[in-house]
Amino acid sequence: MAQANLPFEKRLKQITRKHDQLAKGAVRSVTSDGLIVMKPRAYRPKFPLRFIIVLVVLGFAFKGLLLASIGNVAYAERVTGLAQGSVMDRAGAWVMQIDPATALIADFLAPYLGDVR
Repeated sequence: MAQANLPFEKRLKQITRKHDQLAKGAVRSVTSDGLIVMKPRAYRPKFPLRFIIVLVVLGFAFKGLLLASIGNVAYAERVTGLAQGSVMDRAGAWVMQIDPATALIADFLAPYLGDVR
């Protein structure tokens, strides 16, 4: 009796698996005899490009805010001190160096932050 249900269970498992795949997205196509067939869409992982762009823009804004708030001389001293440290410190100094985008953001923010030390 248990052997009789084996093909049924196998077929039920296949139908459930295909239904789950179709629920994630499907492509419809019409065969030569006019039958509409749905095939599961191929999985393509989404690359978080928008998140990376927002992260880079926020990083530049943070650097510009720091540069505008503590001033060019103090900022350069801190980055120079950071460059004298370990490998991670040097990597941080490279990221935190003053670049044109950071200087532009700092020039824009400086009047709103008041007197620079």
